[in-house]
Order: sequence, then C-alpha cells, then structure tokens
Amino acid sequence: MNIEQTPIKDLVVIIPVVFEDDRGYFMESYNGNKLNDMGFTMTFVQDNQSFSKKGALRGLHYQNPPYAQTKLIRVLQGEIIDVAVDLRKDSPTFGQSFAVKLTSENKKQLLVPQGFAHGFSVVSETALVMYKCDQYYNKASEGGIRFDDATLNIDWGMDLKDAIVSEKDLVLPDFKNCNSEF
Repeated sequence: MNIEQTPIKDLVVIIPVVFEDDRGYFMESYNGNKLNDMGFTMTFVQDNQSFSKKGALRGLHYQNPPYAQTKLIRVLQGEIIDVAVDLRKDSPTFGQSFAVKLTSENKKQLLVPQGFAHGFSVVSETALVMYKCDQYYNKASEGGIRFDDATLNIDWGMDLKDAIVSEKDLVLPDFKNCNSEF
C-alpha cells in the first residue's frame, strides 16, 4: 500500500497495491501491520457500511473525546466525494477541508484521524461505502456541522439543491457554533 499525504497533517489517502489478471483483481484492503509500520497505531473495533442513492449527502459528523473516532473509508461500489474537516483547534489547518473522489475503480481509501468531521456525497447512481472505526459509536458524544456551511464552502460535486439529506443533518449547527471538543 502507498500513502499519499494531503495538505492537512495526519489526513492521508491510502492507495492499495492491486494485482490484476484475466480473472479480475486482488488487493489487501487493510493490513494493520503495514499501517503500524508507517506510524499509524490505531486498532479498529467497528466496521460500518452504507448504501446510498445518487445525490445522498451524509455528514458532516464526528464524535467528541473520549469517543473520538479514526475512520478508514473505502467504496465497494460506485463513486463518492469524501470530505474531512480539521476540527483540531491548535492545528495550523483548523477549519480547512479536504475532498477526494473515492471509487470502486480507483480503490483509494481516506484515513480520517480523530479530530476531524467527516461526510460524503454520492455522485454515481448508487454507492456502497464501508469504513472502519477505532472507537465504538457513542450517541452522547456525537456532533456535526451543516454540510452547506458558508465558511467551509465545500464542493460536494453536486448542486446542493438536489442533495438528499437526513432530517438529523439538516438541523446541524454551522462550523462556528459546533460543539467540537478537539
């Protein structure tokens, strides 16, 4: 696997080595030892999977300490725009976002460390997304930021008037009023 550093410290894109032949392909989608050797020491404890239709927009979500989550996101089918926002108040990139297209074709993964909000939009007809977490879900610690926050100005790869957003995500606060404890 190869690591591609993003402009935001600790936020990386993982590009697996893919072996293709007449039968199809093989790849390691996750190898804890290799990540540990590269300096990533998290232990994943929960896998989540979602299926979404074109236009679905999920996020931006996070969990506050001590239940903050590192996430390793990949797409099993379809295409998404995956977004992370740096919530670490003492970070030089506090408030900055990073977006990457993750697809079943490019097989890239985004490693989102604790201290970030995360979300994605579906730009293909459907998408099957899977992600690993290093902490269990904890409702009391969850927080979020509105997907259309003007200060973040995120390009979700779609016209936001066509976005399919949950009731829960529609009432999230803007960036300056979120309850982040990072």
